[in-house]
Amino acid sequence: MPRGATKGGPPGRPPTTSRAAILDAARELIERDGWEKLTIRRLATEIGASPATVYYHVRDKDDLLVQVLNFYAEELLTPRPELPDDPRERIAAAATLMHDGLAARPWVVEIITADDLLGESALWFVESMLEGAIAAGADPERAVHLYRQIWYYTAGEILIRARRSRRHGEIEGPTFREQALARLDPDLYPRLSAVADRWPELTAEDTYAAGLRALIGAALP
Repeated sequence: MPRGATKGGPPGRPPTTSRAAILDAARELIERDGWEKLTIRRLATEIGASPATVYYHVRDKDDLLVQVLNFYAEELLTPRPELPDDPRERIAAAATLMHDGLAARPWVVEIITADDLLGESALWFVESMLEGAIAAGADPERAVHLYRQIWYYTAGEILIRARRSRRHGEIEGPTFREQALARLDPDLYPRLSAVADRWPELTAEDTYAAGLRALIGAALP
């Protein structure tokens, strides 16, 4: 029997399945094949049900993706973390929690940045950062701008690292960039040439926390 299918319905009727089983199967399909290839029909086949059974729980693919994102956010926020009292530290803590959770599943970032889909539970991160910024003296507009800067920084950092990791896993030996750096003319690019042999090491360092605090410090009064 396919995973997620359950017995008990009258003969000839499609097997029943739960919302949790549907979301689990959707996450597995996304992690295996990518979110772009997720369809209701493929998901129904995965759980051994008819598309009508899946549509009983979700309206369409976008609704399915939002439910998956919301389910994942609820996992991250259970139990709900306590944030520091200091406003700047509160922003940094919420952003770091968001970063660490998303870094474990970069496909979530791909979905959010591609289609602007967001589960309601994930709004806790946004609210916490806005609250911290306003408590630190920023007006609402400035608080929103700071959140946007943090989000762009966080999403970019996660996607670049994830894609670089995949790329490095597909090739052997130096990357194209590393080969290009090794051929640099030091007269034309003296600064780059001076660090070319250390470039992979330096760019692999985890500087997220330092960059985040620099953003917060520069944006708040």
